[in-house]
Amino acid sequence: MNPYHIALTLVPGLGNKTIRQLLACCPKPEELFSMSRPQLREIFQRHDGIIASIESRQPLAQAKQSVAEMQSWGVECLFCSDTDYPKRLNEAGCEDSPVLLYRMGRCDLNPHHSVALVGSRKCSDYGRTTTHRLVHELATDGATIVSGLAYGIDTAAHTAALENGLPTIAVLGHGLDIVYPSQNRLLARRIVEQGGALLSEYPLHTGINAAHFPARNRIVAALADATIVVEAAERGGALITANIANSYNREVFAVPGRLCDPLSEGCNNLVIHNKAVMIRNAGDLFYQMGWKNTFDQRRQREEQLAIFASLDSNQQTVVTLLKDNREMTLDEIVAQSGLSLPKAASVVTDLELRNVVRCLPGRLYKLN
Repeated sequence: MNPYHIALTLVPGLGNKTIRQLLACCPKPEELFSMSRPQLREIFQRHDGIIASIESRQPLAQAKQSVAEMQSWGVECLFCSDTDYPKRLNEAGCEDSPVLLYRMGRCDLNPHHSVALVGSRKCSDYGRTTTHRLVHELATDGATIVSGLAYGIDTAAHTAALENGLPTIAVLGHGLDIVYPSQNRLLARRIVEQGGALLSEYPLHTGINAAHFPARNRIVAALADATIVVEAAERGGALITANIANSYNREVFAVPGRLCDPLSEGCNNLVIHNKAVMIRNAGDLFYQMGWKNTFDQRRQREEQLAIFASLDSNQQTVVTLLKDNREMTLDEIVAQSGLSLPKAASVVTDLELRNVVRCLPGRLYKLN
């Protein structure tokens, strides 16, 4: 951990956007803290407060003290130029992303795919069950699940990720020495122990502040390739996340609900106003994202196995032959199956009616 990186974020008056601009002309923050007043004046001009803070080296002293404390908590910090820092937060359109992140846990923040699931804190059984089903289906892709460790849909998303062996990232709106809500302390520990991570832009001992949670949502949106709003009322944090994701040119999906259900009003409005694509299952997301549709492939295999299990012995014999041979005539089926011609014709007809086999030109048969 480089204390100069931390010190830069502790200088009053330097925000994320300003620091990113500053790094373009001064990529090494340690050089900044050794500059003379005329050099600092050339960079910051009339911003006397910033100049005085850097000259005092007080932010650097605070940063060095915090490094030792972070190590005792098992917390590390990632600067925007570090290789472990999430690349998605450095992409165009995410200029307001934090330049410094605090992480507890070793989860890879640059996975091949990541999906955020957000929704109401006061979710219904429908929302909770739908979240678990979606995460179970997303497990076929191995996507990292991102959420905010809040009550309701967030908790369901993290829990489902752990149950399905998926890495999960919980983005917090306070220091990592606190877990809010406190009822999720065990869940937070499980996330870290099972290869996930707790993430925050706020240093240790930053307390609960209502203004931090909407700001936290921009990190959730930026970390994910796609955001799914499972259940949301007309107003709420989930819709803030969806709107931010749209502003970052990220894909947004919404689970539809009943027209009379207040907890589905937000999702339905997102779809109506073309701010989200309706989603029924993970297969819909894979299709829209252009990801390999392993969910549909698995479901198709399961359906095929179920059909095969329901076939009688003669039908299974013909299906096995067609698996080994791309296309066969009825005479070839008779010759290799040992069935009589009338029996083979009857079996093939039954399989056609069940949509297991189809007939090609030239009276060739193959599996669907």
